[in-house]
Amino acid sequence: MVIALVALAAVLLAAFTYLRLEGLLRHAWLPIGCRALAGTALGLLLVNLSCPAPEDRRSPLVLLDASLSMGAAGGRWVQARDSARGLGEICRFGDGPDAADSTPSRGASRLGSALAAAAATGRRVVILTDGEIEDAGEIPADLLSTSGVRLFPRESVAGLGIGWVDAPARVTAGDSLVVTVELRATELFERDTATVELRLADRALARQRAPVAAGGLARSRLAAATRGLPPGTHIFNVAVAGRPDAEARDDRRRFAVTILPTPGIVLLASPGDWDARFLYRAVRGVAELPVRGYVRLDRSGWRRMDDLTPATEDEVRSASRGADLLILKGDAAAYASGTRARGVLVWLGGAEADAGDWYFGTGGTSPVTGALAAVPLDSLPPASRARALTAGEGEWVGLTAQEGRRGYARPVLVGGTDGSRRRVTIGADGLWRWALRGGSTEQAYRSLLASVVSWLVAGPDTAAAGLRLVRSVADNGAPLIFERQGDPGPISIMLEGPTGRVTDTLRFNGQGRAALWLPPGEYRFVAHADRPLHGVAAVDEWSEEWWPRPVRVRERPLAGGSTPGRRSSRETPWLFLVLLGSLAGEWTARRRLGLR
Repeated sequence: MVIALVALAAVLLAAFTYLRLEGLLRHAWLPIGCRALAGTALGLLLVNLSCPAPEDRRSPLVLLDASLSMGAAGGRWVQARDSARGLGEICRFGDGPDAADSTPSRGASRLGSALAAAAATGRRVVILTDGEIEDAGEIPADLLSTSGVRLFPRESVAGLGIGWVDAPARVTAGDSLVVTVELRATELFERDTATVELRLADRALARQRAPVAAGGLARSRLAAATRGLPPGTHIFNVAVAGRPDAEARDDRRRFAVTILPTPGIVLLASPGDWDARFLYRAVRGVAELPVRGYVRLDRSGWRRMDDLTPATEDEVRSASRGADLLILKGDAAAYASGTRARGVLVWLGGAEADAGDWYFGTGGTSPVTGALAAVPLDSLPPASRARALTAGEGEWVGLTAQEGRRGYARPVLVGGTDGSRRRVTIGADGLWRWALRGGSTEQAYRSLLASVVSWLVAGPDTAAAGLRLVRSVADNGAPLIFERQGDPGPISIMLEGPTGRVTDTLRFNGQGRAALWLPPGEYRFVAHADRPLHGVAAVDEWSEEWWPRPVRVRERPLAGGSTPGRRSSRETPWLFLVLLGSLAGEWTARRRLGLR
């Protein structure tokens, strides 16, 4: 009925146009017919009528959740897998490379991309999952509503696991390794204490007992000496000691720490003053490298800034020679001789600088400009002394200072490159007042030092050889990520791990990153880049997937057998062809009649 009304309206409109408006009688029937046909096709597309379509006899696509949570304690992987086999063609989803494993191995429960690809095939889609979908909030509601969902939620079990581990990435040989561990217990956990161990291979380094409450969190702090451990990167473990619970795979976690023979950042202050004290504390807060400070308070010699215990001249010179970043405050500039540091920060001042109230200003574009962009420099406390510095060719000026906000603005923070080493010189005293005031002023002080330190240690690192491992330890089901600068071509890598020696190829994407998927275990590798890169890495057995999380999707009835569907007008390709052909025919007929 609707089709007849649309066709009648199109015919009447075409006839009215040519017989009444155009005034044609003879030879008008061809353009009238073409316009009527085009109007009918256009009307059907606008109304978007639907009609019965042939039954879809194809088996549905079954999206089976293959994330690790399906195989965790209380998980129902076997039931979900057996159900999927009787429903249709199985496609596993999660986060990771596709694999036909009989056990779940994906390190994350991400459904969005797999569901979009399945819906594009036009087949019915059935999702089998435990409901702990990480990206459920990002999936369009209409996409989920057209799919069947069958839930296999995991059962509640009594368990205690490790949440996160906070440990330094690098420590200096002889310093203490301090690790903070978070423990979390399920509601059914019955014990009130747990013992946490810090281990290196089979050697126990520290042990601590912590109170634990059911359904709550607890923290344990472990400290161990690194004396006697060889320099290099080591894979440490923190583990819950004692009888394992229902899910033992979250009771241990690996992390990597690099033990350096010398400190990463060395600060020498001679003599000690307020600037040196606040500088040392701020650098320890903004830098990821180990920091060691030495101060000369009197003629008795050097003392360690941590506890003011005496330090020998040989210790100070050895530390300054092996540092990645050397900071020299006051009269310690002579210790820059012979250092292998990638960056040197020289803080001048003292009695040779001019006393007064020196107010700061920007020195133009520099690596520290962004750190002070949100702070009005006029509001910062003035420096007590300032020494005029000279910026050479190719050097940048980060800060200037004016006495009493009048006169010549002299450079007081200058940076540049001396061969392969970066160097920054500061010629002002009294910046410690920024940190003392607190608030945004203290943040400006920390931001300034963070930007200076970052720029100084960003110099060439001969150990990287253009290739680096982004993180030495990957979670279960996640890849090891390698990053390369320059040539993006593939390189070979040889690994020696739990299953023996393996050779693989790193293939880099447009961002210069390559993913290497490995089973849990510790590995030693050598990658053949411009120069061979040797290192250690590990894939942890721990994963966030082991810990129960909220169910974020609702169960929907599964579509039964092959049911007849409907097809709309806009899903009919030939209707568009009729519309285009009719319009072209009308245009040709009008041209033959001399019409435009």
